Amino acid sequence: MNDPIRTDVIVVGGGNAGFSAAHAAAERGRNVVVVERGDEANCGGNSYYTAGATRMTHDGLDSLLDLVEPDERLARTEVPPYSADEYAADLKKVTEGKGDEQMAEILVTEAADTVRWLHSLGLKYRLMYERQAYQRSDGTYLFWGGLHVGNVDGGEGLIRDHTKVSQRLGENVIYGVEITELILESGKVVGVRGTSGEQDFEAYADSVVIAAGGFEASPELRQKYLGRGWEHAVVRGTPFNTGKVIKAALDAGAARGGDWSTCHSVQWDAWNEKNASNRELTNRLTRQGYPFGILVNRDGVRFLDEGADFRNYTYAKYGREILRQPGSIAYQIFDTNLRPLLRAEEYEMPGISEVRANSIAELARKLDVPEGQLTETIDSYNLAINTQIEFDPTVKDGKTATTTPPKSNWAAPIATAPYYAYPVTCGITFTFGGLKGDLHGRVLDETGQPIAGLFACGEALGGLFSVNYPGGSGLAAGMVFGRRAGTIA
Repeated sequence: MNDPIRTDVIVVGGGNAGFSAAHAAAERGRNVVVVERGDEANCGGNSYYTAGATRMTHDGLDSLLDLVEPDERLARTEVPPYSADEYAADLKKVTEGKGDEQMAEILVTEAADTVRWLHSLGLKYRLMYERQAYQRSDGTYLFWGGLHVGNVDGGEGLIRDHTKVSQRLGENVIYGVEITELILESGKVVGVRGTSGEQDFEAYADSVVIAAGGFEASPELRQKYLGRGWEHAVVRGTPFNTGKVIKAALDAGAARGGDWSTCHSVQWDAWNEKNASNRELTNRLTRQGYPFGILVNRDGVRFLDEGADFRNYTYAKYGREILRQPGSIAYQIFDTNLRPLLRAEEYEMPGISEVRANSIAELARKLDVPEGQLTETIDSYNLAINTQIEFDPTVKDGKTATTTPPKSNWAAPIATAPYYAYPVTCGITFTFGGLKGDLHGRVLDETGQPIAGLFACGEALGGLFSVNYPGGSGLAAGMVFGRRAGTIA
């Protein structure tokens, strides 16, 4: 065993939340050690696999110009303001009012300032044209859905920038360490134990910040807490978020916090042979064009409202609906008129699982879906479309299809060959349940008292999300509550 490490602050987890905590502590002059489960080639936690989208309030494009990178399209761009009231309402709506209101208020009021703090340290941001805007016929761009800003080069750029900041601030990042135990003395957390390769690992500090994610990479814990069938979900992000560090905290007396029965899950490429924890393609295996087409299961039947809202507000819960379908698979279907609306980064990626056919009957045969049922589903859907309203992807256009289930927006006919289908399954991103903490990330015991020396942030801190979440609020929450924990650790 190597000699134990002694420092001021230990951060367990080198993702967005962990680095935010580490930077805040280092700026205060604390000696910080970041203990990362992955090696240098597989570091960054779930943050690496994201698109870098970060939900924050702002007053429109002019208020963002000092934050985002220059772009020749800016002069032709409209970015609607996104207010604190809108942010709070979005959080309450998609979590069905089950999230912690005080945590939500802090996220809403501090996200923008925290993004600017990270930007001042060296993180680079941009407007997310390819994900959050549509080009109009006059060549201008309109952003939508309240999510407009993201990291340059997505999650890869996010972790690269965080790492550069950590080096400049003098943080010691140790890779390839698996933490399995918290060290307690007289009820206070004073360190961590685990393994580094074949060596035992031990480190001591005044404070330990847990930022090691949830339990989504553990099939056993998914089945135990999310329910039967969840063991079959595909892990989108890091394979290292197995819940072991959360268990170590629970063993040390921490209370569980938040909703352990739900999670963030999306529509994910079902046929790609390397669709789990793919660091090369990361989030490009997501299939988020579904609001413009239809979704059918392997019986050829629709089962949800594809156009219930902008995808930012439905995508994180629809993976769950697909998991419930026969074989945990579904097919997104579009015709040749709708196909150009699909984002190239997701639908023209290497190894895309795409089925193309010149008739619905041929498409059904290629998908092994009942031909008669798929034809009936599409015919009845087409006949139910409101033809009096113009299709407009930039707004909730109210162009409905009054079928069962209904389609509330963006109902366009599937009527012109060639036809396209994309097989999707449930890809799990992160679990919503974690440790119970106060508003500064101090971990609480079962009596509601803080456990001395122990903090949590990011996906390890439960309470903010339940059922669903607004896109981009996960990274925002990680940096906000990471900064809060690091400010007092």
